[in-house]
Amino acid sequence: MNKLNLVVLDMAGTTVADGGLVEQAFTTAAERLGEDPATMIDYVRATMGESKISVFRHLFGGDETRAHQANLAFEEAYGELVADGLIAPVPGAAEAIATLKEQGRTVVLTTGFARVTQDAILDALGWRDLVELTLCPADAGGRGRPYPDMVLAALLRTGAVDDVRRTVVAGDTSYDMLSGSRAGAGIVAGVLTGAHDGTALTEHGATHVLASVAGLPALIRESEA
Repeated sequence: MNKLNLVVLDMAGTTVADGGLVEQAFTTAAERLGEDPATMIDYVRATMGESKISVFRHLFGGDETRAHQANLAFEEAYGELVADGLIAPVPGAAEAIATLKEQGRTVVLTTGFARVTQDAILDALGWRDLVELTLCPADAGGRGRPYPDMVLAALLRTGAVDDVRRTVVAGDTSYDMLSGSRAGAGIVAGVLTGAHDGTALTEHGATHVLASVAGLPALIRESEA
């Protein structure tokens, strides 16, 4: 049976609706550091899904101290927005995850945020026990998307499948698609609830484009059939 039994899902923009909080937090962080966010925001948008520390390393020309200061300021600003109740599940996301689990699949949630921010989101949504495993870049050797590391770490840690082609990856950004395709996932599904449009998702490796993650269980069933 060619069962697609490992499903690796992005968080912000895919399963979590944050209403543009990444850009808000970035703007706040830049201003706290005395930087002009307008000169950087286009790069931030283009690299949605990437590990945030990597984004700041690029923006500050490899200045590691400055990059870490910016990353800390970003994480603090985003955490404040989360604490204010400004995130919610993407409609149908929790139900889709429940359906996938009922189908016997292992679901893993991944993010480009640091662990402290990922945990804050999980706590705010009451999702601590929603899935078997959650991963941030630091959990997979420090490299986030567009590298395949978190997808491969999900496979290694769960042992849910014996072939990476039986893995499903879903996300809302070009980097999610690159990560999934580079990992060799059998399905790399782009969703239209987040940062990038269908054209960008397809150009970067999406095998399918869905209106939202709510359609993923049906897509997997169809693919297996």
